[in-house]
Amino acid sequence: MKNRQTLDLLPILALASLLIKISASSSLHPELSGPDMAYVGTRVVYRCKAPNSSPPVIYELMKDGDLFNAHTDHEGDQPPSFSQKVIASSDGSYHCKVTAGGSTAVSNSIKLSVVIPASNTRVTSEPFPPVAYEGSRVILACDVKTGSHLSYTWFFNRKEVTPSTSTSFHLTGNKLVMEKVTPEQAGDYSCMAWSSVQNIRRFSSSAEVQVIIKIYVSQPKISFTVFKEGASYRGNVTCLSSRGSLPVNFSLLVDGKEEGSVTVTESLTAWFSVAVVPGQDMGEARCRVKTEVQELMSEPVTLEVVPVGGDVKVEVEYLYTSHSKLAAARLSCHISRGTFPHISWLLNDSVLLDSHLQPVLPCSALIYNRQTLILTELGPEESGYYHCRARDSYDESGPWVESAPELVQVTEALMSTLEVIPIVFCCFLLLMLALSIPCVYKMFDCKKAHLHSVPPDADGVPLSELMSFSGEELAETSRTGRHVQNQVAEITM
Repeated sequence: MKNRQTLDLLPILALASLLIKISASSSLHPELSGPDMAYVGTRVVYRCKAPNSSPPVIYELMKDGDLFNAHTDHEGDQPPSFSQKVIASSDGSYHCKVTAGGSTAVSNSIKLSVVIPASNTRVTSEPFPPVAYEGSRVILACDVKTGSHLSYTWFFNRKEVTPSTSTSFHLTGNKLVMEKVTPEQAGDYSCMAWSSVQNIRRFSSSAEVQVIIKIYVSQPKISFTVFKEGASYRGNVTCLSSRGSLPVNFSLLVDGKEEGSVTVTESLTAWFSVAVVPGQDMGEARCRVKTEVQELMSEPVTLEVVPVGGDVKVEVEYLYTSHSKLAAARLSCHISRGTFPHISWLLNDSVLLDSHLQPVLPCSALIYNRQTLILTELGPEESGYYHCRARDSYDESGPWVESAPELVQVTEALMSTLEVIPIVFCCFLLLMLALSIPCVYKMFDCKKAHLHSVPPDADGVPLSELMSFSGEELAETSRTGRHVQNQVAEITM
């Protein structure tokens, strides 16, 4: 019977022991403090506290569930500090397990991230090398040999690139993306990889990388001139593109056959020499320009030199201001034929240009390859007989063809006459207006008198009275009415 009673008390005792342990455990509140990030190679310290715990107190620092370090506090008021040097494998989750008074409790967890500073930073590009044509895509990457938890800063021509100030750049991760590059984005690029732990920043900067943005070459233009070499003539053909990145290759083709080729590195212009014979068609010439991605042809030009000849004529045109005041005279020299004419102007058989090609007349100018002479002042000094002459520009000893002289004579009387003409015209217009006003008034007055000359009763005679008149009376009345009407009309007039 006694043993049976003892067995009945065992569950009660076990429950009581469990309650005591739970009560003791609930009184333990361990706390773990320490950093959650640290640079590799530095030291970190974790502190574990369990206030109001009865000694001895056993502290165990756990890492990812495994015992990392342990300490026993026999006094009850000396919580331990766990110090360690951070290595790459120090990454993990840490918590503290405290045992005191036969009970155990677990602290909060701290996840430690090991930060590796950046090193050996450099800029790589796609494409490589960083050379691209306008409108294409360029991606720059900021690569490091080692490093973790990194941020990146980009520099263009040593100025920081930010999304707010540089809309043409797209920053994503360690990359700088330029979707459609323009020539303005060519320049020097560099980057800085950096990390920050507890306001301590460590960084690594790259060297500068030059990004080259090439411009597509434009369609070439072709032109040629002729010069005399001994007893023969040669043509100097010019091939020119207005835009494009150097170097480019220019070729000259005559009737489809390549006559010469040159690669230029300083300017977008090339020259080729070909044989020409005045008066003969030497073929159709084209310029071709080539780059690694383009090949363009110019419009064709016929290598034909027509000698100067035929009729030469001077046309004179006077130019006026908005107030009808004579301002200038324009003289044009028209030549029937000639590919490369050299034109000279003469006044009263005196050449108007000296050896330095400066006008003798102070207020004159030559335009359109000397084909037009502008006289900006007209007076006695500029008056006289003008004519032009022309020869082939490539042959200084060649014959001249001359025009007939044209008289340009501007005197003070002519200037006064030209100024009086507008005044006379205005006076004539005012006179015509003054004479027309009475006529218009008289015409309207005649119409008004005609309306008032009709008798007011003419339409008011009763039909019965008309019927009572005899034929003679009716006729007489009609005649009398017409007579009276005519008299009234005459008086009114």
